Amino acid sequence: MEENILRSSNWFGRKGKDGFIYRAWMKNQGIPADMFEGKPVIGICNTWSELTPCNGHFRELAEAVKKGVLEAGGFPVEFPVMSLGETLIKPTAMLYRNLVSMDVEESIRANPIDGVVLLCGCDKTTPSLVMGACSVNLPTLVISGGPMLKGHWKGKDIGTSDVWRFDVASKLGQITDKEFVEAEACMARTPGHCAVMGTASTMAVMVEALGLSLPDNASIPAADARRKVLSQLSGRRIVEMVKEDLKLSKVLSRKAFENAIMINAAIGGSTNFVIHLLAIAARIGVELNISDFDKYSQGIPLLANIQPSGDNYMEDLYYSGGLPAVIKEMSSVIHNDAITVNGKSMGENCAASEVYNRNIISTMQDPFKPESGILVVRGNLAPNGAVIKPSAASPALLKHSGKAVVFENIEDYHLRIDDPELDIDADSIMVLKNVGPKGYPGMAEVGNMALPKKLLEQGVTDMVRISDGRMSGTGFGTVVLHVSPEAAVGGVLALVKNGDIIRLDAHNRTLQLEVSEEELAERRSAWVPTEKLHSRGYVHLYQSHVEQAHLGADMDFLKGGSGSEVARDSH
Repeated sequence: MEENILRSSNWFGRKGKDGFIYRAWMKNQGIPADMFEGKPVIGICNTWSELTPCNGHFRELAEAVKKGVLEAGGFPVEFPVMSLGETLIKPTAMLYRNLVSMDVEESIRANPIDGVVLLCGCDKTTPSLVMGACSVNLPTLVISGGPMLKGHWKGKDIGTSDVWRFDVASKLGQITDKEFVEAEACMARTPGHCAVMGTASTMAVMVEALGLSLPDNASIPAADARRKVLSQLSGRRIVEMVKEDLKLSKVLSRKAFENAIMINAAIGGSTNFVIHLLAIAARIGVELNISDFDKYSQGIPLLANIQPSGDNYMEDLYYSGGLPAVIKEMSSVIHNDAITVNGKSMGENCAASEVYNRNIISTMQDPFKPESGILVVRGNLAPNGAVIKPSAASPALLKHSGKAVVFENIEDYHLRIDDPELDIDADSIMVLKNVGPKGYPGMAEVGNMALPKKLLEQGVTDMVRISDGRMSGTGFGTVVLHVSPEAAVGGVLALVKNGDIIRLDAHNRTLQLEVSEEELAERRSAWVPTEKLHSRGYVHLYQSHVEQAHLGADMDFLKGGSGSEVARDSH
């Protein structure tokens, strides 16, 4: 992009009153006049917040980005957007993903910005920022916050996946309340997002696999000084991207999305990857559907031995060669010619990578698990599809039939799950309704329901669980998620009754409710929605316009983009 047609010149290059106002008010921050003279303005979109602990170190990363921007001859401006902290926000951060995407989109478009650096880490901050940026389509580069270092408790390495184990141990009296509290501080001991391949790390892998970040973005620990170095180099690079006019639409090709799906399979990424990648594709205008996740996952084994699908942690992945080493192992199957934000192809970026620890990164020929990725199952219970993560499931349960034990909503589940009189056994299939996009609302991470205490006491460690909700990427088990259509809109899930037989055959991609069409028709005629539409505010807007999970759960009016043009130009 030539300097005389910088987008920001429509603000700072103006003569007369308008130019005076645009420049004068910026100068009250101590900015010299020459900064407004043809320098690319780089927006640093920051999701720092003390209510988002995963992103608590982003002030430092932003300063590193600024250094790089200045070194390359750019003009850095940092701006905030709503930040989604997975651990604190209620009812669920996913409810607000689309709202943040609107915040990001409008903040970029409305301001004198030529290129954007997105600072994101905690689960929903990454897809929301990328979605919003896609709808504007300026040169954009992503920096993730990095994983926290693994925790240590009583001589054992621990991470977020252990939360579920600690919960079971606490219920069974295997650890004391004091030990439970001790483990909290031992686990989250440094800045950064979850130390395992949860959704945050999966999102960091996603942006690197899409070509939206510099190499090694996904796995450098937050506490490692090299995370700041990556940020400074990213600041330099975004200035060059503006000069090259390397927009998001040039990086986010169909090949990039196929690469992301294959790489997600190899690292055992979160099922949440599906819903976020679908939404991103729809924003940038690339055709992608839920079946693509199954298609491009097939034949891709688990190469990264990282929890919850494996045994280790994100920092171990970095020390073993990082994501570039994993991608190089996949060179025979991925699109090596896909362009990335540094101007090089994926293949070029990974060509010199090495694997330093085969206990962490395997070969395609001798993988840690033969089956990975995302399986999409369909049937009368999920005509538009549901997803399951085989690498985190119990192999014996991937083909299973059992009687349904139904919970009408999350409150019903909490009320009855530990009732000694609950009619449930190890062969039962737990069914949770009304936790989908419209029903919850926001599609909460409650799909990996904790098992009944009485079965835990019998030594049961896994059961088939089905819902229209999601689960944390740090979770594990034989969990069928994202059932579409959801119960709240009258999907067949809404019609399931206690005692119905459900058959799951993940290998043959089927999920069937063994109830006749005549019986289902009778049940449907008597069905009355139990979840009500909120009467006002953002939640009303969300419930009125959110699409189903198999489409990415974006709002229907947000798909696509409006570009970077400002509708009205006056002051």
